[in-house]
Amino acid sequence: MEQQKLPNATISIVLGIISFIACFCSSGIGGLLFSGIALFLANKDIKLYNENPDLYDNYSQANTARIIAIIGLAIATIVFLYFVYMVYQAGGWSAYLEQQSDIMKQLGFDL
Repeated sequence: MEQQKLPNATISIVLGIISFIACFCSSGIGGLLFSGIALFLANKDIKLYNENPDLYDNYSQANTARIIAIIGLAIATIVFLYFVYMVYQAGGWSAYLEQQSDIMKQLGFDL
């Protein structure tokens, strides 16, 4: 019998890699979203493989996707918690936005 590929292994790796970029571009929220989806899909594939290991041949790819997703989730969580801490230190959301506006003006970006 010809072995098949696990259906979500490749997309899990792609989403895991995108989560690294997204966590820094969206204060951690995008990274949490993408890595969460990647982890869900990778775990789904690993579960599918464990039910019938003779049918699938790319378990290592699904396992790699799972590891990338876990690392992305950890980094995104740290970035998100740092963002929440910075908003708290600024005195709330409006104070944080005002502080960021002042920084942008100092850098020469007139908003």
